[in-house]
Amino acid sequence: MDLNWLEDFLALAEQKNFSRAAEARNVSQPAFSRRIRALEEWIGTPLFVRGTQGANLTRAGFHFLPLADDLMRDLHRARRTTRTVGERETGSLSIAATHALSFTFFPGWIRRHMRFEALGTLNLISDSMEACEQIMLGGEVHFLLCHYHAEVPTRFDDSRFESVRVGQDLLLPVCAPDAQGLPLWPLPGSPGRPARLLSYSPASGLGRILATHQSRSAEASTPESAFTSHLAATLMTMAREGHGVAWLPLGLAEEDLTRGRLVRAGPSSSDIPVEIRLFRSPDCRNHAADELWEHFCKQDSDIV
Repeated sequence: MDLNWLEDFLALAEQKNFSRAAEARNVSQPAFSRRIRALEEWIGTPLFVRGTQGANLTRAGFHFLPLADDLMRDLHRARRTTRTVGERETGSLSIAATHALSFTFFPGWIRRHMRFEALGTLNLISDSMEACEQIMLGGEVHFLLCHYHAEVPTRFDDSRFESVRVGQDLLLPVCAPDAQGLPLWPLPGSPGRPARLLSYSPASGLGRILATHQSRSAEASTPESAFTSHLAATLMTMAREGHGVAWLPLGLAEEDLTRGRLVRAGPSSSDIPVEIRLFRSPDCRNHAADELWEHFCKQDSDIV
């Protein structure tokens, strides 16, 4: 069986349309249809009912869906863990980073430090904070790069997981401007026009920080949530298009603020200072990771 068949099956189960699923898989529709039929022939039963309204799962298809999803997840995990075992014997490094930092902070930060360290092959895994924690706890990566706030606990035991501050950021409320350049959704809002919050899902580390801060704040109650995502970049797009207020990292929103596509939705007292912190795995080690860690320890309080 070709593993592409499983990816195709999951794409069609999600899209329920052959042309959209084929486009998502970057393959022609005839080739995509042949691969779906090949999977059905390999299993020995139809997985989809074809019709004018699209493709719907058969009872067998519904049975196979969670199995295929689990199988692909296990295969990807097996690849990561096997690669990790090999990397422990080489100069390769694996770093998990939350989505926002992988797009903004990571590229310039690691480029500066590659001047001092022979990093060898570098593997970056970008995901939500919840997923990055799971990867780190599984010993699959050498380091985790994430936003951090002292009042918000992580899943890492301080006695096992060392960490060092490598940067700083700021969470601030932003929204689209109106025709006069004023915030379209000013905080705290008014009875006639309450503020709309573009919020983070529980999988987001920034969401944990924001929720903890707001629960301890003496200010007015939190605006009602109008949209939720674990991706700060998605919330930034929604804010830019005028759908509400989002607390975004300054490192992500700075260009939009400079260009006037976003404006502050509240006073500076609403800002939340956060650290950018690098956590070290106690289980995934090699000489390249040790050298890089020694370099950052020498930096002490020198924040780059």
